[in-house]
Amino acid sequence: NVIPLQEKTVIVGGCLCNGVRFEYHGEIEEISMCHCSMCRKAQGSAYVAISPIDSAKFRITNGQELLKEYRAVPHKARVFCSNCGSPLYSARDDLPDVKRLRLGTVETPIRCKNAYHIYVGSRAEWENITDGLPQYSESRV
Repeated sequence: NVIPLQEKTVIVGGCLCNGVRFEYHGEIEEISMCHCSMCRKAQGSAYVAISPIDSAKFRITNGQELLKEYRAVPHKARVFCSNCGSPLYSARDDLPDVKRLRLGTVETPIRCKNAYHIYVGSRAEWENITDGLPQYSESRV
């Protein structure tokens, strides 16, 4: 009997202007919604939904030349499209095997039950979190 190869999940996405395109050959296994003041400013929103992904399975398929990075802190690069400003991922120098993908840029439907809020102690005063997901004052670690 021949056992068919399992289809691998490919997640695709890109920036607002569609100049940067990416694919991730893996699953979204965790969704962290970060409410810290730096993430709020970087996103222009109440929080950012991110997922740690394996750097080796992530690939920019178009627009590599449009990528720029900003370092609000020396050890962490926030990578965005220089044309439209869409934040795509962040990467820490001390964790080269992990990127933190901005899930708002993902176009493939994803399902993940491991979702939670972090840094809710510094959330925007006008925001009410009512989704019933776990909440942590600081990081989950």
